Amino acid sequence: MKRQSVERLADEELMTLVQDGEARALEVLYDRHGGAAYSLAFRIMGDRQTAEDVTQEAFVSIWRAGGRYDPTRGSVRSWVLAILRNRAIDALRRTASRAPRLDYDDDAALESQESPERTDGEALRRERARVVRGALQELPQDQSQVLGLAYFGGFTHREIADLLEVPLGTIKGRMRLGLEKMRTSMDEAI
Repeated sequence: MKRQSVERLADEELMTLVQDGEARALEVLYDRHGGAAYSLAFRIMGDRQTAEDVTQEAFVSIWRAGGRYDPTRGSVRSWVLAILRNRAIDALRRTASRAPRLDYDDDAALESQESPERTDGEALRRERARVVRGALQELPQDQSQVLGLAYFGGFTHREIADLLEVPLGTIKGRMRLGLEKMRTSMDEAI
């Protein structure tokens, strides 16, 4: 089957081809969901190399267990991320360490590099990012976790509920409370 025609298939159809041993279907599946999987792995593991290893392990597992996907239990994306989450938990157990608290300090690496020009716009953007990071760090872990998965990981409420094995209403409540607290905190900071 040509790659272009495989790319047009729905995720559920790709899983049928993965089950049949079609490597191109796995490539397309990885193209669609590998970024989200790595993002989740990095947030759980806190280390780029370990996150890459966990992501690779998850997709190897998907390749081997493609026939285990059950469309009645959720989307392919949720299934992929659940496998990734399980691999990450296994890796954490192997290393006997705990997952670090999410700090969302993505700009730290950029700020540490020298820049030939510091513009007012860049300074304002960094100040806003500092305020947002500070507000996120003040939240309880359960609220910062769901907000991070939604806004930095790009997951839907349903996907977050599936990943964390928590009711959808609880996820929505945590998000609402977290956003309200952030709004209050950011209003005070500005």
